[in-house]
Amino acid sequence: MNLSVGILFAPCIKFRLNGIYRNEAQTYTGECSVIKSEEALILQTSAGQQTISSGFTLTPDEHEQADFDLLDVVIGIHFHWERTENQKFKGALQILDEQQYLTAVNILPLEDYLLSVISSEMSATSSLELLKAHAVISRSWLIAQKVKKERLTADYQSCLRDENQYIRWFDREDHDHFDVCADDHCQRYQGISKAYTPAVQQAIEATGGEVLLYGEEICDARFSKCCGGVSERFDNTWEPVNHPYLTKVIDSASLTPVPDLSREEHAKAWITSAPDVFCNTRDKQVLSNVLNDYDQETQDFFRWQISYTTEELSALVKSKLGIDFGTIHALEPLQRGVSGRIIRLRISGSKKSMVIGKELIIRKALSPSHLYSSAFIIETEKDSSGTPVRFTLKGAGWGHGVGLCQIGAAVMSAKGYNYKEILTHYFPGTKIETIENGELKMKTPPSASLPPPL
Repeated sequence: MNLSVGILFAPCIKFRLNGIYRNEAQTYTGECSVIKSEEALILQTSAGQQTISSGFTLTPDEHEQADFDLLDVVIGIHFHWERTENQKFKGALQILDEQQYLTAVNILPLEDYLLSVISSEMSATSSLELLKAHAVISRSWLIAQKVKKERLTADYQSCLRDENQYIRWFDREDHDHFDVCADDHCQRYQGISKAYTPAVQQAIEATGGEVLLYGEEICDARFSKCCGGVSERFDNTWEPVNHPYLTKVIDSASLTPVPDLSREEHAKAWITSAPDVFCNTRDKQVLSNVLNDYDQETQDFFRWQISYTTEELSALVKSKLGIDFGTIHALEPLQRGVSGRIIRLRISGSKKSMVIGKELIIRKALSPSHLYSSAFIIETEKDSSGTPVRFTLKGAGWGHGVGLCQIGAAVMSAKGYNYKEILTHYFPGTKIETIENGELKMKTPPSASLPPPL
């Protein structure tokens, strides 16, 4: 199975072909660039320039020996660690004209894609069982996205906006001309730039073709960095679809019940506490194994806080949403999910009051990049006249919190759980099957319950 991955979005695409690449009868190699003129795309090579069409595809003559470098690829788009780097890729390179910019697309086999994904989403030095777990969920997610793409109808809506509300979620439907993107919006995919290890190759081979199933459907297997102690439901983060395997999971071996975190008083107690759960760790060895270099810059992922003056927050929200609330005087959670994440938040100001959601819009609105998560409480400081002068957000977790918790799974692996036990924990009611030649064949499912830690 081949797939297409959108890598770079820019007015000029610069790349280096390391080997012989072909478009129809013409061959190319070495330094190249593509720019967009008023009427056409211009390809510049050492031999000169030529006009090309959108969808221009360069395919290597020798797949195993050839690769290409994309220059100045932006990673972590809009996140706190955003940066550019040069990246190396196997497979074919396609250049698309998407009106506002050019898009560089990598076309390659699914299993080759997975080699990079599990080295990009985590460190290639992660434990074998964690890499296996991630290989299965990344493979499942990708296939589920291709199925979803085929099922999307023209009237599908991911945004509800009027004078009183701005509710939006971001998912597969945001990509029309390729299967997935290469950044955190989908799955991190950074080509063969990241150092592979024998364990990465072993994890892919050991789980070859394995996917998670719930009933007869391949699971839309999601994951985030740190759930904060309890995972969130799919429908509270994306479209209103119930996936029973993407539900509330307490991130511990004991599965001790927690209060109803959709209630404000319980959410506050939970977020301001430090529960004994898998992802509550500062074990440097575990974290260095699971987090890539730039992710290790983030230390306060389990519990965190950020503070703004009223003026700072008002200016920030206006710049991020393009909505002028005037001077903001209140932030009010209207709906929380099962993990305590805010799904609907009312922002009230001197000019306007409006409800925003879902979780990613809230995270975008209240941070120069992204808040770590929408699981936070609001403390409002007032002056002697009762006027708000500062808002402090105290939060839990890193990411949307749906499905597998990467840091929690890393701790589970360090404690001796195998990949099937990890998957059983985060995706209740699922089973593992394998795809061979496009057909599903049963493999032994994971155990029905989580065993005690070793």
